Formats: sequence, structure tokens, C-alpha cells
Amino acid sequence: MPSSVTPWRLRLIRAWLLVLLLPSSALAAPIVPQFTQGQLNSRSESTTIINETITSHNYRTGYSYSAAGHNVETVGDVPISPDATVTNNQTVGGVNFSWTSPNLETKPQWQVITPGASWSLTESFMAPGLDAVTTIQRTIQTESVTESQSVFSQ
Repeated sequence: MPSSVTPWRLRLIRAWLLVLLLPSSALAAPIVPQFTQGQLNSRSESTTIINETITSHNYRTGYSYSAAGHNVETVGDVPISPDATVTNNQTVGGVNFSWTSPNLETKPQWQVITPGASWSLTESFMAPGLDAVTTIQRTIQTESVTESQSVFSQ
């Protein structure tokens, strides 16, 4: 043996050769937790914001006719209400509408009962069509918090 290789160096070289020749599974050791109890805490927060606009359209599909007064009467023996006729057909938002309107040529004609005396006459007519539009705008905010705790032991 050469004098530069001392016995302790020879043992060190053999040990390294032995380590290199051993299978790698022999060197691995399983990891086993060393705790016996524990606790897991979890917290989740969420916020939901909904912005919505609700629009409602109200339609009057018929008409309204009224007459009032004093010292007046209809000419001839005719009803006060004019004849109805279906006019426009329309589709709005997938909804079909048929408007019922009066035939204004058949509305009553009026005459004064006692000439020279005071008299009054008021006729009112409301046509079919869009009556009202309601718009509601609102924001709905929902907040949710979930907390959980798990306790475990071996």
C-alpha cells in the first residue's frame, strides 16, 4: 500500500463506495408525523353585488268615454257610448296587443234642452295605449362569512 493512503482514508473511501452501491430505497425513511393532536381553522368571506333595473309598461287596451253636463241631451235616440272598433295590433316585448278605440263618428251629438238657459257639457275621452311606465332601480348586496374549525387527534 502506498504511504499516501492512510488506514483512516482507506476506511473513508470504502464507506463512500458502500454508500454509492446501496440501493436508494435503503436510504429513504418514511416520514411519520410526530404530532398527536391538532386544529384546523378556516374562514371564507364573499360579497355579491347585484345591480338590477326593473321596467314595467302598463297598457290600456280599451278606451274610456264619458259625458256630463246640465240642460243638454243627445240628438235622437242614440246610446251615449260610441261604437267600439279594434284598431292597431302591436307587439311589444313579445306580447301582442289589440287596441280597442271608439268610432268617434258614432259618438252622441248634443243639444241644449232649454234655449237661453245656462247649460254645460263636458266630454272626456281616454284613448288606448301606453298608460304608465314604472322603472325600479335597486342594488342588492349580500355578504357571507363562513368559519369552520376541525379538531383531530391520533
